[in-house]
Amino acid sequence: MEELKNNEGEEKKSLNFIEQIVVKDLAEGKNDGRIQTRFPPEPNGYLHIGHAKAICMDFGIAEKYNGVCNLRFDDTNPTKENVEYVDAIKEDIKWLGFQWGNEYYASDYFQQLWDFAVELIKEGKAYIDEQTAEQIAEQKGTPTQAGTNSPYRDRPIEENLALFEKMNSGELEEGSMVLRAKIDMANSNMHFRDPIIYRIVKTPHHRTGDKWKAYPMYDFAHGQSDFFEGVTHSLCTLEFVPHRPLYDLFIDWLKKGEDLNDHRSRQYEFNKLNLNYTLMSKRNLLLMVNEKMVSGWDDPRMPTLCAFRRRGYSPESIRKFVDKIGYTTFDALNEFSLLESAVRDDLNQRSTRVSAVINPLKLIITNYPEGQVEEMEAINNPEDETAGTHTIEFSRELWIERDDFMEEAPKKFFRLSIDKEVRLKNAYIIKCTGVKKNAEGEIEEVYAEYDPTSKSGMEGANRKVKGTLHWLSCAHCLPAEVRMYDRLWKVENPRDELSRLQKEGLTPKDAMMQMMNPDSLQILNNCYVEKFVQDMPALTYLQFQRIGYFNVDPDSTAGHLVFNKTVGLKDSWNKEQNKK
Repeated sequence: MEELKNNEGEEKKSLNFIEQIVVKDLAEGKNDGRIQTRFPPEPNGYLHIGHAKAICMDFGIAEKYNGVCNLRFDDTNPTKENVEYVDAIKEDIKWLGFQWGNEYYASDYFQQLWDFAVELIKEGKAYIDEQTAEQIAEQKGTPTQAGTNSPYRDRPIEENLALFEKMNSGELEEGSMVLRAKIDMANSNMHFRDPIIYRIVKTPHHRTGDKWKAYPMYDFAHGQSDFFEGVTHSLCTLEFVPHRPLYDLFIDWLKKGEDLNDHRSRQYEFNKLNLNYTLMSKRNLLLMVNEKMVSGWDDPRMPTLCAFRRRGYSPESIRKFVDKIGYTTFDALNEFSLLESAVRDDLNQRSTRVSAVINPLKLIITNYPEGQVEEMEAINNPEDETAGTHTIEFSRELWIERDDFMEEAPKKFFRLSIDKEVRLKNAYIIKCTGVKKNAEGEIEEVYAEYDPTSKSGMEGANRKVKGTLHWLSCAHCLPAEVRMYDRLWKVENPRDELSRLQKEGLTPKDAMMQMMNPDSLQILNNCYVEKFVQDMPALTYLQFQRIGYFNVDPDSTAGHLVFNKTVGLKDSWNKEQNKK
């Protein structure tokens, strides 16, 4: 019996705190033992890496406990929303490996929310306020000082009803009136101080067109939508903690005091995913796209899921990273290098190994027969026995990396230098015999001799040398464009730095330009890859041996191959920062 208790304790420790709540609710029979969650994005931009954490929580809880997670678009602000974002959000969720049970929109409930607002007016729980936004904010008071009542707070019910209809008729201007819930202007929770629940917006809606001119605010629409759908666990990030009492109050008002204790939506909050060297506000990301500071939402330097996909991150690596950092009730700034480490570990298992030379230097093996070509066997993925092999041609003239040669090398330089031996991967051992330089003294060609008995697989191949280089046959490889990506921002916390620079008077764009890393993108055009990659589809995961992980960019064609650097084989960023 004692052993059983210990096992239960260990299992509980392995669950995050949200899972522990779910297990407890199921044990107590709340909501008839149902688990229903929802992922409620606003379709006003593309999803970013921060959303991935919420997606993994919302869909993961439903998946783990035999529930359902619905996708509900919070489309209550038509000025910022469109179908492009709706489609992109769906694609990103599917890419991460999740599927929603049902697809809903807050706009599905516009009539029900309107009817609910009308009932609140009739019950004296809501009123039309004609003050400006500034006046309303001024009357809110402070957390330690009570607010003051609006002069319109006690407006007659019939007058409120008539004005509410006018808010939706189109005859009133935006900002001229709002509907406020009548709660408590002295409440210590600022969200209870007569919050705005409806405002006028005249922009046509992407689903309902011109039918509505009065739109519900998030706090009014969100909880009710959860309740209409039967959501059991409404999982939010920590900024919604002070909103939770209002969430509960509106649901209580909706059901008019009916006992909902075991049959209601409950809101729980967890910490956001914050990363250093990353800016994730959709407002700022939209500005960057509109101002052409990046090539688009899927620019591989962006923190959007579509950008990570284009850069070569796997969905599995993102899910593993989210699981690794976990869920807590306090915010933290996570290291971007932790995400890259998860990507590196995952791609090591799934990437096809190929040879590529991104900074070429010609190597001529002077004693290798001219015109002779050999096919060498290359393993596609040493981590996957089922991945098979492919062949790569070997000849007299090869490309090697310029960084792999030094004319006068230090003692611990285990690559190619004068009179030293190295192995060419999957091929022969060679010894450097000399170089050819141009008029400026730059090395144009390196000369070497090979040992014909040292081919991989031969008896002579057992001879030990300290360095192994990758290579490409000059006559049997393809030219390629390689895009080398790095951190977009040169400051560790760009959000705080952006705020500081704006306080100094800089525009958001100028502040961002000042923070951007000038080396975040380098396009290398004088690169070569082996022919094996020519017909690989876009987004194929690759490891350029001894260089890093790359993928095939969607821009790539058979006549113009384009590859993106996903992440290096090692964490070079932190190493460079520690030098500074």
